[in-house]
This record gives sequence, C-alpha cells and structure tokens, in this order.
Amino acid sequence: MIKKVSIALSLLSILSLSITGNALADDQPIEINAQPPMYSYIAVWNIPESEWENRKDQAAEAKKILDQAIDNNTIFSYGYDRNPLHDTFWLAKSKDGLETVRDQFEKIGITQVPAKEGAPVMPVSILVSRYYNCITIRCENAYVHVGIYKIRPDAPADAVDQLSKYFFGPVLEKMLVGGTIFEWETDVYDNPKDSPGTFLIAYLSEKAEDLEKANNAIQERLKTPLPNGPALGSLIDMKAITDVVVRSYAVYKK
Repeated sequence: MIKKVSIALSLLSILSLSITGNALADDQPIEINAQPPMYSYIAVWNIPESEWENRKDQAAEAKKILDQAIDNNTIFSYGYDRNPLHDTFWLAKSKDGLETVRDQFEKIGITQVPAKEGAPVMPVSILVSRYYNCITIRCENAYVHVGIYKIRPDAPADAVDQLSKYFFGPVLEKMLVGGTIFEWETDVYDNPKDSPGTFLIAYLSEKAEDLEKANNAIQERLKTPLPNGPALGSLIDMKAITDVVVRSYAVYKK
C-alpha cells in the first residue's frame, strides 16, 4: 500500500504553529502552520490488466466520477497509476468526501479483489495530514516521491509536528513556491494500528529533474542540524528510511 501513496500522492483542530528554525529563502524563515485535516483515500483494486480493455467503459466512468467530485468540491485532488482500475487515490477535507467517492465507485461495480486466488483483499488505507500545500494543476504523468519514516519509540508526543514544521515542511514549501514541485504533504495513518509509528512525506513534480532537485534538498535537510532545535535522530530512526517513486495521473484543485 505504501507505494500507492500520492501521491500523493496525500491528510482536528486548527493550530497556529510557527517555525523558528532555518532561513530557507532570502534569509527569511518560512513559516509552516498546521491546517485543518486533509484525508487521503488509497485504494488498490487489483483488477488484472487483462480485464482493463473489457472494462474501459467502467474506467471512463470512474474518471468521470472523480472529475465531478473535483468540480463540486467533494474532493480537491485525485490520481491513479496507469489506470483507475489499477489503483486510485483521492483527497478531501472530510471523511464524508472520501466516502462519497468510494460509494460511487462501488455503485458502478469497482470493488477490491484479491491480488491472486486465495489471497486476502488488500485493506484500504486512509492517511491524515495537517501540513500540506499545492497549486491547481492537471498533470498527465507526474513524478511522485514518497519518503517513509519510522518515529522513534522514545520520541516526544509532538514528533510529527516537529518533523513537519521544522524539518521537512520549510524545505518542501520552498520547492513549491519556486515551482519545483506542485504538491507536498506530511502524513500519518488515520488509524495508527494500520502502521504504528509511520510518518510519510510526499511530493509531486512534473519533471524528473525537478523531482531530483527536491530529493537533493530533502537529503541535505537530513544531514543539516537545526540551530537550537531538536536533533533529527531523536525523532526518527535514521536507519529505517524508505523512498519510493511512482508515476501518476494527478489532479489538484487549490
């Protein structure tokens, strides 16, 4: 399931948290504020590619559902890897928005099936983010990078907030403002039991070279300590970092 995060791929209260760390642009610190929760629905249908041609009308209907949900503000983003019958993600500011799209998919007969006979059906993942930003865009073949981190067991309770507002958020926001990426987010699983202690960062770019530029900026962030700030190694397990890159059709509506 991790490789399908948008894209993200992408998500309870409104907080006002300001950054006091690195100066990232023109010697001025970028302020990162927590926002209302953004929820991401990650579904892997497991419908065999051999069936896609026979279901092309269903795939077209699935895209129509997603575009209508964007237009009426039920969701503000969606994407899929190769085909909406393969895997699909959509983002909303409420769980009701997520469920509305899911219900419409079920009505046209798109439901998850086992990857192979006798295997269990892969569970749906719902992520939640309070740190994110994007621009309005429709990208036919986006580059999606997902970094997967493990929070240390002895890390403070606000480790995710610290990671988002001091470490990754300022770097990614600078990349967004500069046009290198068009979306970024930091996520945890809405149900912590799905993957205890997992923290994710995702960002999307139109070009491979821009994705590489963002990747390099994140790598530098991992190496550079914050002045008078927490040590990154005190928050995450530096030996348990996984990076995944996928290509996605992606739509975002600011």
